[in-house]
Amino acid sequence: MNAATRPTLSFTRAAALQQIENTPLWDVVVIGGGATGLGIAVDAANRGLKILLLERFDFAQGTSSRSTKLVHGGVRYLAQGQLGLVFEALRERGYLLRNATHLVRKQSFIIPCYNRSSLAKYWAGLKLYDWLSVQHSFGASQWLSTAQVAALLPGVQSNHLCGGIQYFDGQFDDARLALNLAQTAAEQGAALINYISVERLLKKGSLVSGVEAKDSETGRIYEIPAKVVINATGVFVDALMQMDAPETKSWVRPSQGIHLVLERSFLPGNAALMIPQTSDGRVLFALPWYNRLLVGTTDTPLHQHSFEPKALDEEIDFVLHNVAQYLTHIPTRKDVQSVFAGLRPLAAPQDGTSKTKEISRSHKLLVAPSGLITITGGKWTTYRKMAEDAVNAAIKVGGFNPVVCTTKNLLIHGCTSAPQTSHWSIYGSDASAIQDLLQQHPEWQQKIAAGHPYTVAEVIWAVRHEMARTVADVLARRLRLLFLDAAAATEAAQLVARIMAIELAQNEAWEKGQIIAFAELARHYLPDAVPVSNAAIMSQEK
Repeated sequence: MNAATRPTLSFTRAAALQQIENTPLWDVVVIGGGATGLGIAVDAANRGLKILLLERFDFAQGTSSRSTKLVHGGVRYLAQGQLGLVFEALRERGYLLRNATHLVRKQSFIIPCYNRSSLAKYWAGLKLYDWLSVQHSFGASQWLSTAQVAALLPGVQSNHLCGGIQYFDGQFDDARLALNLAQTAAEQGAALINYISVERLLKKGSLVSGVEAKDSETGRIYEIPAKVVINATGVFVDALMQMDAPETKSWVRPSQGIHLVLERSFLPGNAALMIPQTSDGRVLFALPWYNRLLVGTTDTPLHQHSFEPKALDEEIDFVLHNVAQYLTHIPTRKDVQSVFAGLRPLAAPQDGTSKTKEISRSHKLLVAPSGLITITGGKWTTYRKMAEDAVNAAIKVGGFNPVVCTTKNLLIHGCTSAPQTSHWSIYGSDASAIQDLLQQHPEWQQKIAAGHPYTVAEVIWAVRHEMARTVADVLARRLRLLFLDAAAATEAAQLVARIMAIELAQNEAWEKGQIIAFAELARHYLPDAVPVSNAAIMSQEK
């Protein structure tokens, strides 16, 4: 059966579990529900493969919901000479803009310059960036006068300002795109399920033949046969590879990046600020995002990592110190409305270097002697190409009929030529259905948090149609309230838990447990709760 004739699967846990029970053998099982794994599910299903995706927690709960929200080629990689990576990412950036119009948009970035040599240097670099983008250009870079920079970046430091360079890249909502990829995969015939963990790999002789998985909600164990298993677990790929072969060397070098969320008043214009060189030689961004100002990121090499990374005290100080050099109104900790941390699954270098800024962001693909396929590295912008490479490898390993990848032209769920306004735009073509719920149930128009647009109807929609299973699923990833305003999200948790308990037929104990669990999670998004780091765990590169 090909992708054109296979029926669309319902995007619910119940439907996915039923598929597990009814399917004696899968073509492909993908482990990991981040950007890469979801992209693989879309591509494989689109090529006619029978595919199941398993995610230990929620879709995009890790790295894929904690990015800088950029769809970009990577300006800083030009200085490192990684022209191939930049060219590939710029091409993929263009596909994303075309295929996810409701979530991806063009964004103006300005580099303010305080000496003439900087102007010339960045002008030359960004003209190369323009040239590499060819037919996928988001707009030509421009040389700006001092007055133009001040007008486009109100709030930027003007002392000694001598002009600037404006260039264009993309911005998006990472967690929402991940969810839409999951929905797209289901529409193509894939089965996807969150909160199910892979406990071990099944083998026939020395070859991987499937997985044993445990449903986190019920405790039930499933043995799931598959012709091919793909490891797309991000920073955790090493653990799965060592499950296959304990002697396997490390393939990932995790690096932590944090972001601070401030009021837009610190930089109220529509343009984003790009700081080309921080005190440790990296770049920093301050960009508008959902009527807030998102500032980041750091690049902290870690010696160990966790499922819920936490911002470190010195990381917050680093971001505040560096952005303060460029703003007239200097932010302090009390101005931070949320702080979040994410881990980058950088492909481990082979030369022993410890400098994460020098590690390539290109992806790596490995096929083990057992047939286990592992893909790691890369970044959000290139998720589609990573998926294409992984599925090409799966076709070879599984001996499947070769089918050409067509995801360059596949519209992602929600894509629409008539986007909605305000916060409804994130839903794309689904927005009208949620608005119908508001008309049918006027009481669902109640806002879940003061000062924010999110309604009860959106919580109900997230449970019924977006596979949300916990309060954090709703407030962190279906709605982005935890990332925008941690205090408001904490206040909203009680109402959200009550609504979800009704929708999921859960009892009062579940409801109370969800409130407690979310309060503990949200505490780490408030800067006053950030602990001083342990030097044995991390080392900020200088």
